[in-house]
Amino acid sequence: MRVFLIVLDSVGLGYAPDAAAYGDEGAATLPHIAQSVGGLKLPTFQALGLGNIPPITPKPLPILGVDPADAPLASYGAMQEVSQGKDTVTGHWEIGGLHLDPGFHLFPPGPPSFPDELVEAFEKQTGRQILGDKAASGVPVINELGEQATNEGKWIVYTSADSVFQIAANIDVIPLEELYRACEIARKLCDPYRVGRVIARPFRGKPGSFDRTEDRRDYAFKPDEQTILERLHNVDIPVYAVGKIEDIFAHRGITHSNHTGNNHTSQKAVEAYAGEMKRGFLFANFIDFDMLYGHRRDPKGYAESLVQTDEWLSTFLPTLTTSDTLIITADHGNDPTYKGTDHTREIVPLLVYQPGRNARSLGVRKGYYDIAQSVASLFGIDPLPRGTSFL
Repeated sequence: MRVFLIVLDSVGLGYAPDAAAYGDEGAATLPHIAQSVGGLKLPTFQALGLGNIPPITPKPLPILGVDPADAPLASYGAMQEVSQGKDTVTGHWEIGGLHLDPGFHLFPPGPPSFPDELVEAFEKQTGRQILGDKAASGVPVINELGEQATNEGKWIVYTSADSVFQIAANIDVIPLEELYRACEIARKLCDPYRVGRVIARPFRGKPGSFDRTEDRRDYAFKPDEQTILERLHNVDIPVYAVGKIEDIFAHRGITHSNHTGNNHTSQKAVEAYAGEMKRGFLFANFIDFDMLYGHRRDPKGYAESLVQTDEWLSTFLPTLTTSDTLIITADHGNDPTYKGTDHTREIVPLLVYQPGRNARSLGVRKGYYDIAQSVASLFGIDPLPRGTSFL
């Protein structure tokens, strides 16, 4: 028995019923990207049943170019998040079986965004001062403050609409390992505030030509409850993590990990693990959609990345056997045609491919944790406290 779970980071289908509470009413990542580029050509996703999902959602928004399949290869549905929040950790933890209520602490946009006592403790324990102290998007804030940070050897510390304490540093001036140590310090300091993630944002270069590197690390708040990863690991079922999964789940319940930094290397890692694993659960995050195109408001780049993933799937699907299950979903939205530069509260797609088995509609699932419950049922372990298996 092998189960592959792939999260297409930020690939939402349309604003959720509670999107107005998050200021996201009207957002629709996939449909709006398709409109903006004159239609998407995703033959593999279409064959699986991606185009069959919009008609079963509360507010159907077609994906231009991706029509419903007459005989979809995968069971298809959508999922509505129930936890408070629209960030990466909240989405992945709910997929893993948890329910966050209340959600993580959000810092105000500022400046200043952070409490004085938090900043003072961070500066004292790291030995360096900070710049920023406000909500910002990563590339613009580095362009704005990178020269001063480089010249003065300071951290750029900023937040966003998510529960994050982000630390950017020019690693040509501040060594990468020192940045990671600073994040570990910040993680402990942020725990009493219940902050979802501390994120290392390394960059390098000179004014006018700063570039973020792929050495990002996420330091997540530790969950109080065991996720599906830990429950499987506890009964000796191997758990494989690809991408930032190990960071999101605070390195808990993972047997093997490949901390890749982009979609291409993540896809290669999935292939490599699939080639060696006889049984087990593989959990992968494909980050480029969110990191490179959603936050940077680049619908064309987003569309091209979807096409590339579609092509990769066309080669990966034939390697699966009748004893395998592939689940494809997302953790939130990030509509690059929408206002701002933050995540959007959206329903997300659900595709479940089991070679040789009949496909069916899975409806709209209220709670991402139905995935964890389904994985538990596939492996025959004790059920989780919440969720309904769709298998």
